[in-house]
Amino acid sequence: MKVPLHIVLARRARLAQIIEQHRYLPVKELCLRLEVSEATLRRDLAALVQEKRITRTYGGALSEFNERFPSFRERQNQASPAKRKIASAALAFFEPNRTYFFDSGTTIYAIAEAFRDHPITPVTVVTSNLPVGEILASIPGVQVFQLAGQLLHLQSTLLGETARRSLEFWRFDVAFLSAEGMDADGIWNSQAAIVEQQKVLISRAARSVFCLDSSKLKKRSSHFLIAWPEVDFLLTELSPKKLLGAGIHLRETQIRQPPPDPTRPQAKALPSPTPAAPSAEPDEFPVHIL
Repeated sequence: MKVPLHIVLARRARLAQIIEQHRYLPVKELCLRLEVSEATLRRDLAALVQEKRITRTYGGALSEFNERFPSFRERQNQASPAKRKIASAALAFFEPNRTYFFDSGTTIYAIAEAFRDHPITPVTVVTSNLPVGEILASIPGVQVFQLAGQLLHLQSTLLGETARRSLEFWRFDVAFLSAEGMDADGIWNSQAAIVEQQKVLISRAARSVFCLDSSKLKKRSSHFLIAWPEVDFLLTELSPKKLLGAGIHLRETQIRQPPPDPTRPQAKALPSPTPAAPSAEPDEFPVHIL
C-alpha cells in the first residue's frame, strides 16, 4: 500500500531533525527510531541528500558539520601563541618506542609541528588529522598510520563509524585530544560523532591529554564528553587560579602547563606509565599508512 505523501514528508522531516541533533547515527539505529525498513530509510536519506539537508556516510548519515563549522585553515591562526605554548609543553609526554594518537584540530597540529622540530624517536603515530599525518610522516623514525573513515575535507579529519572501528585495532600510550569547550562540569565537543570517537580513544589509551587553550574556557558545546574526575591530564596555558575562577577543580597531577620559555621543550617530569602494548599492524581492516 502506498504511503500518503504527507506522512512521507513528515517522516523525512523527523529524520532530518534526528540527524541534525545527533550529527551521526548508523542506519540500523535510524531504522529503529523511525520504525521503518532499511530500504525505506535509504530512500529517505537519498531524498534528504538531494535536498542538501544531510551528507551521506558509509553506514549512516553525518549532517552539514563539515560545511558549517569553520575550516581547519580558518582556525589555524586563532590563539596561535597559546597553541605554541601548549605544543611546547606536550613534548614532555613523548618517549621512544611508544604509540601516540593525534586527534583532529589545530592545537594538535601545533603539537605535531613542535615534535617535528624536537623529534623523539622511534615512535608510532596514529591520527585522524590529515595535516598531522603529512607533517610527521617525513620524520625518520616516525611510523604514521591514518585512520580509516569518511574524509571531511574542510576539517581535514576522518570521522564516522569506520574510523571508530579502526581504533579498536590499537592501544595507545598517550592520546592527544581536542575539544570545543570546558566548564565546571567537564569537557564538551560539537558533534556526537566526535564524542563517540573520543570515548573509544580514551578507552584505548593509557593516558589521555586534553589540549585546550583559554578560548575554550567557560564554553559549552552541544555534546558532553567527560567530567573532570575522569580526565587524566589537561594541558593549557591557563593558570590554576583562572581555572578555579571558572569552577574547574583539578588535582595537581591532572594539570600540565607550558614551561616559561615556549621555544624550548619541557624537561621530562612525568613517571613512565606501564605501557599498553601497541597492537600489531592491522591486516584485515583498511587503516592507511602514510
